[in-house]
Amino acid sequence: MGSQVTLADVAERAGVSLATASRVVNGSERVVGARFRERVLAAAAELGYTANAFAQAVARGRSDVVGLVVPDIQDPYFSVIAAAAMAVVEPRGEMMLGTTLHRQEQELRYITTMRARQAQALVMVGSRTTDAAHTRRLAEAIAEFVASGGRAAVIGQDRLGTDTVLPQNRAGAKDLATALADQGHKTFGVLAGPKTLLTARDRLEGFTDGLARRGRRAAVVLHSEFTRDGGYQAMSDLLDRRSRPGCVFAVNDVMAIGAMAAVRERGLRVPDDVAIAGFDDIPTLRDVAPSLTTVRLPLEDMGRMAASMVLDEQSGDRRRVVRVKGEVVIRDSTMVSSRPGSS
Repeated sequence: MGSQVTLADVAERAGVSLATASRVVNGSERVVGARFRERVLAAAAELGYTANAFAQAVARGRSDVVGLVVPDIQDPYFSVIAAAAMAVVEPRGEMMLGTTLHRQEQELRYITTMRARQAQALVMVGSRTTDAAHTRRLAEAIAEFVASGGRAAVIGQDRLGTDTVLPQNRAGAKDLATALADQGHKTFGVLAGPKTLLTARDRLEGFTDGLARRGRRAAVVLHSEFTRDGGYQAMSDLLDRRSRPGCVFAVNDVMAIGAMAAVRERGLRVPDDVAIAGFDDIPTLRDVAPSLTTVRLPLEDMGRMAASMVLDEQSGDRRRVVRVKGEVVIRDSTMVSSRPGSS
């Protein structure tokens, strides 16, 4: 046919009403007899008719789309979580991925879009911020999405009033600090990320708590972007100081990778001149030399858990918070040098 095939064309070819054709093609809960159903499907195949996804959503009252919103898909932390969530969703629906590029207003825009498209569920991934007004607006938008029939889950801080996968950032950083002190490191610095990001703040506070447990303190705390380049810049600033700590904690792995690059550019060595540790245990670390000491979070499990939460139609009104513990992994980047004063 020269023009686009419509559902009316399918109904005419099958010899049924438009309403009957719509119920078959768009998945209405009203049952159509097998004989008419076969005629409609055969007519659709003959004419090359493609169903309209929005019309299907209207017929069913809800689409099969699951929205996944992350701050930065280039960050391996988020891409690993996204891939694991997608593996859970795709057999039962369609994953629609959105990245906010760390823009708060974009988070709200995605929620509005998912509600307009009658998405069945929404997963928000990423740290909350110190902006209480934005957090309140986001919680209200999610509550409206759920009230309209959707389901929602968050990976991050438990601030949005919905099912949450909660990484134990503070506890993991505290354990890392005590482990590094027990290795023999004596002086410490922290590349602390943005002051407004709760994940960065929790990891900084946990690390300083752990140092205090061993009678130590962070001599230098530098704030920067929560990125590879942020880590590079903060480490460069630290190396410009007259004295530098023997061990530096970057509050995520991509910052630690940037910090290691800054050390190399100065003609220095990790860990002989300065030890470096990170947090997350992203897959990229397999290719980093020396191997990076870090706190391992089960990123794939976190993605699967959040996706399973929003696909669980039996959960009812019970809100769930699943706490995820981090595991300290000591590697070459923090091995204590035998040189006097090296730590």
